[in-house]
Amino acid sequence: MKRATDRLKLEIATLGGAGTLPGAPGTWGSLASVLLLWPVALSAGILGLLAAVLAGSLLCLWVADDAEQAWGVDPPKMVIDEFAGQALVLFWLPLRGDLPADLLWLLAAFLLFRLFDIMKPLGIARLQHFPSGFGILLDDLLAGFYALACLQSGIWLMAMLS
Repeated sequence: MKRATDRLKLEIATLGGAGTLPGAPGTWGSLASVLLLWPVALSAGILGLLAAVLAGSLLCLWVADDAEQAWGVDPPKMVIDEFAGQALVLFWLPLRGDLPADLLWLLAAFLLFRLFDIMKPLGIARLQHFPSGFGILLDDLLAGFYALACLQSGIWLMAMLS
């Protein structure tokens, strides 16, 4: 039974394998997250996205020790933290349920999150020093918050200028 739980934890850590794709696992994890979260945002709105942030965060903390044991400290394959951070970015986006119309917002959310997650400015890098799952998770949540703030500022500015 323990073995099945271990495999499940590693599958969750990689977001169903997205983190094992070649090249840039965090980017693949973020892209998979946006694709999974778009219908959540449309059907359940901010409450659904809040549930996704909480679920992703709790899952990240649950699987972190096993992932680090299997792959080393803050393993790139572990992208469930990207899911939690990316869900935060989608809060309050003016999504309409029409992919061509929503694609610009989804792309902006994805790119801003990746920018903050990769560059780690404004204290994000310091959060990685927290132990185990907390260090893995907190930097992505702050990156998500900064990306959310940028998007919402842009939305506000566009509304003021129109």
